[in-house]
Amino acid sequence: MTETREHPLDASIGAYLDHLKFEKDYSPNTLQAYRRDLTRFAALTMETPERVSRHHINTFVARLHSEGLAPRSIQRALSSVRSFFNDLEARRKTAKNPAAGARAPRDKNKLPHTLDADQAARLFEFDAKTPRQKRDKAMLELFYGSGLRLSELVGVNQSDLDLDTGFVTVLGKGRKNRQVPLGRHCIAAIESWLAVHPGADNAAAMPLFTGQGKRRISPRTVQNRLKQLAATQLGSTDLHPHMLRHSFASHLLESSGDLRAVQELLGHSDLGTTQIY
Repeated sequence: MTETREHPLDASIGAYLDHLKFEKDYSPNTLQAYRRDLTRFAALTMETPERVSRHHINTFVARLHSEGLAPRSIQRALSSVRSFFNDLEARRKTAKNPAAGARAPRDKNKLPHTLDADQAARLFEFDAKTPRQKRDKAMLELFYGSGLRLSELVGVNQSDLDLDTGFVTVLGKGRKNRQVPLGRHCIAAIESWLAVHPGADNAAAMPLFTGQGKRRISPRTVQNRLKQLAATQLGSTDLHPHMLRHSFASHLLESSGDLRAVQELLGHSDLGTTQIY
């Protein structure tokens, strides 16, 4: 009887998937995608994690390319492997990440326009004194700091906020709820706005952002306010909600390299949609 030999990467992959499931609370579909990509990578080498080198990563990318996979698919698989080794490096299971800096074939699709770090900083450089300014700054922070869609931001109610734990629950496409983390600047801006919110007497049932009086703000008003703020802060009216969402995703990817984590935050059902960033 032939004895099945355990792969040197099996234990590490299993531990990483458990980490994503129980600590990161990733969805079953996302976990399945990670498992598929990492199993595919493991099939190309019998090395232990600390002995995997850039050569093995490049071989993996070349193999996927030779099999006819599209650039987006290769980039998604490489992102899974890079995130896996990021975790191993963080837990001191490897001295370095062999996938760091590795590149997949470029996709021909044009990348969406984003704000650079300097533009993003200048956009927020205004002192919010009036109620409208406080509201606008809170909207900016929520767009750029949490990557919400325009419809999601408009639809947020005060009862959807949990400022103590730093999360907001939003209703995304397909009427799917997801929890999105809030940064400290975003929390501070929201708290400043709530202090002057016109619906403070009935807070739980009120929209987070209002236009005239206590009415929920309209998407058009949000778009117009962003253009006016951009004209004042950046000298340009070329700013819209989706550009802030693009900027959030791109800057987060630059710092973390974890494509699937960004997919979860953006609420994309298809990782290919996230891949354009």
